[in-house]
Amino acid sequence: MPTQGGLFIPSSFTARASSRGASAGGPARLLAGIGLLLVGLLAGVLVRLLAEEESDTAPVARIVERAGTVEEAGTTRTASVPRDWQTDGPPPAALNRLFRDVAEDVTEGVVSIRVASSAEGDGENPLGQPAQNLGSGVVISPEGYIVTNSHVVEGAERIQVRLTDKRQFKARVVGTDASTDLAVIKVDGEDFSVVPFGNSDQVQVGDWVVAVGNPLQLTSTVTAGIVSALGRQLRIIEDQFRIENFIQTDAAINPGNSGGALVNLKGELVGINTAIASRSRRTEGYGFAIPSALVERVVTDLIAYGEVRRGYLGVSILPVDADRAEEIGLRDIRGVYLEEVQSGSAADRAGLEGGDVVISIMGEPVNAPNDLQSLIARQRPGDTVAVEVWRDGTARTFGVELMGEDTPVYQEWLSDLQSGGASNSDPPEYQPPDDGGADAAVTEVDGWDVGLRPLTDTEASVFDADAGAYVAYVESGGRAAAAGLPRNVVMTRLDDTRIESPADVVQHLSAASGPVLVEVQRRDGTPAFYEIE
Repeated sequence: MPTQGGLFIPSSFTARASSRGASAGGPARLLAGIGLLLVGLLAGVLVRLLAEEESDTAPVARIVERAGTVEEAGTTRTASVPRDWQTDGPPPAALNRLFRDVAEDVTEGVVSIRVASSAEGDGENPLGQPAQNLGSGVVISPEGYIVTNSHVVEGAERIQVRLTDKRQFKARVVGTDASTDLAVIKVDGEDFSVVPFGNSDQVQVGDWVVAVGNPLQLTSTVTAGIVSALGRQLRIIEDQFRIENFIQTDAAINPGNSGGALVNLKGELVGINTAIASRSRRTEGYGFAIPSALVERVVTDLIAYGEVRRGYLGVSILPVDADRAEEIGLRDIRGVYLEEVQSGSAADRAGLEGGDVVISIMGEPVNAPNDLQSLIARQRPGDTVAVEVWRDGTARTFGVELMGEDTPVYQEWLSDLQSGGASNSDPPEYQPPDDGGADAAVTEVDGWDVGLRPLTDTEASVFDADAGAYVAYVESGGRAAAAGLPRNVVMTRLDDTRIESPADVVQHLSAASGPVLVEVQRRDGTPAFYEIE
């Protein structure tokens, strides 16, 4: 189509003008010439105006495109520059690609877990945890180790794992930890996609996160949101020594997401989705995940030992409120109040006292009981931690060498707490047992990879067992671990033979030629049975 002076002229107009000029006489031609002259003048004026407008706007466009300074009319001014991704984040299109890449990478490492048990329920935990027969898990090693929630595999007789490529495997429980509601299961195979661990200590409120799991039987579901809060304590883990320091997120989490992954935008695991806060048992924007720093610590022990070997301070703690802060002379409302310090415990040996306020652990601020619990829970027996306390108006730091729960000084106190004893009562002074129980050497049972020792009088009372052999540890990878035998129970019978000591177990196994039915007594007095090769 023709243009004049930079203006668009429809071709139909040109055709009509030509037609009229061919049929008119001299005057007509004169008028036509005048008309064309006027059109030409108008066109010239418009072209000049556009050229001036272009000359005014062109430098602005160029300034936006280049960085640095621009000399203009004798002055220097800073030019606008494109935003830096590292500083301000990517534009929407790139952010969209980032989410797609994270979803693609992570979903391959998140599995669906289906559990069959003799006590399957048809409902949910009223606190928001999904039903036990369906959940999610995260592959954390090429060897097929998978982390999930303890409540997902609790009471499992058969566990089936399904990958995103539709491969299915039978899984076995490697170990569980009731205090954190974490468990590790294992499948045998190859070519597993692994979700790498990230650093949950670097997660901040407002960070983007992605949740991946299998909610409501919808496999490989990906939702996104932000970190809404940190350090949440909900009292949803049903254990005397629960450790709760949840990451809260508004990424949609529903029943079936339990055990699934919460990842950052690098595709790194920053949490294991555990629970939702909801009146309708569906997501209402309040999901909770166990921080990866705690997850990594727990699963490392579960894989290595079949249990978590956790260090203890040996204290009873309370939050610090405004009244207590004023009473003890704290300028700010912070820290955790030591109500009691167990005599002979790690805290006692290091010099901590009742009435101290713990304000930091290893340099990390402590502002609530769950802060202290989660920081100590990452340590092992024998580790020395720096504990800063507020005492008599000054801050003091103590080096505390943590002790394990099997240390004799803790045996009676922990047994009393686990059996429902009053936590506010004075912890009993440790008295060496006169029956050789807690101080006796542990008998290692070859083939089963378990450690047994005689019962103390206190344990016999706590377990409501007349006799038996206390299961001190269960090594990962052994036959007992494969059968699901836990530690901290009392072995009372092998087949039809009554057990009164570890020696009875060794003697019975020396004559056994096939699978052995093991009966144990739990702390609540109920029996459990395991068949071990």
